[in-house]
Amino acid sequence: MRIIVIGAGAVGAACALALTEAGAEVIVVDRAGVAGETSSRCEGNILVSDKEPGAEALMAIEANRAWRELAARLDADRVPGQPATEFEPKGGIVVAFPGGADALEEFATSQRGIGIRADALDSAALREAEPHLSPEVALGVHYPDDAQVQPSLAAQAMMARARFLGAQLRIAEVTAGIVEHDRVRGVQTTDGRIDADAVVICAGPWSGDAAALFGSVLDIRPRRGTILVTAPMPQRVFHKVYDADYVGAVGSGDAALQTSTVVESTQGGTVLIGSSRERVGFSGEGLLAPLAEIADKATRLFPFLRDTMLLRTYYGFRPYAPDHLPAIGADARISGLFHAAGHEGAGIGLAPTTGALIVHAILGTPAPLDPAPFLPARPTLQGVPA
Repeated sequence: MRIIVIGAGAVGAACALALTEAGAEVIVVDRAGVAGETSSRCEGNILVSDKEPGAEALMAIEANRAWRELAARLDADRVPGQPATEFEPKGGIVVAFPGGADALEEFATSQRGIGIRADALDSAALREAEPHLSPEVALGVHYPDDAQVQPSLAAQAMMARARFLGAQLRIAEVTAGIVEHDRVRGVQTTDGRIDADAVVICAGPWSGDAAALFGSVLDIRPRRGTILVTAPMPQRVFHKVYDADYVGAVGSGDAALQTSTVVESTQGGTVLIGSSRERVGFSGEGLLAPLAEIADKATRLFPFLRDTMLLRTYYGFRPYAPDHLPAIGADARISGLFHAAGHEGAGIGLAPTTGALIVHAILGTPAPLDPAPFLPARPTLQGVPA
């Protein structure tokens, strides 16, 4: 079976790898190359800590397991041109300031009910885990299963392995979908026509536009996020540490600016500081406000950051779905068209399980979990209010 994957970010690379390993002939098409957009402008989170009980949390638990197996496999047997994923099972610590401790403990208790490990830390344990944390923090909850990859390298690693196994990568822009009698026959690109038996749209925040090229509808919107990066330093942050406000920001549908504190070190010695969320289309204007707000909140969490030099800042666009669940599976209208989009900030973390669900949808392999909650045909993605 010949399958076109539109998009070479982490989700597209994971789908390409899973489909290739399942025996399909895969052609990946991307206008910017591997990890050229969203996947190079994020933190590489593999989180269970920010997921409230429900379908996405169950997917995150499975994806966390899948990432450990996949990263170990990719890193142990690297093919030419394949970078290391920089997978770090560092764990996460979610903290609350006075007034927020009860809500954090209640949230952690609900997560324990579905099997997420969440261990409350007393004051001594919290200071031992993160000695540079602000003494204002009232409660910390340790999530030992939180992890991280270097997102661009992880996407490149998956794509390199897929290409080694026979997948093709073409740098071109898809300009039209080729549909005959409500069935996909291929795509038209700036480099010519490509015929195929199926097409998978993994175009991140541009996935709605890509669906329209085939005459279909998928309500995926861009949600801008900004990140600060410090100069390299001796390690002072030992986990992924974030304020409990982050959970609310992730689940919010508000278009206005929302910021919350996420701080973590990288293997290169820099510290990544996030995060912000706002729906401003694909605009790159007005970045000072979110960056300033992020910096102010981060210095409250880790006071040493007040005297730290910034190396750079960057921003990107996350694929936002109105009901906060990714779209994974068959299109609602066009036979042979499939989607893997709408993960917002969880695309890196959910990538390998997304790939497995796409293989299930197209080739009929066993699904790693119930695919029904993620189907693109649900009304919220078809422009119908819930």
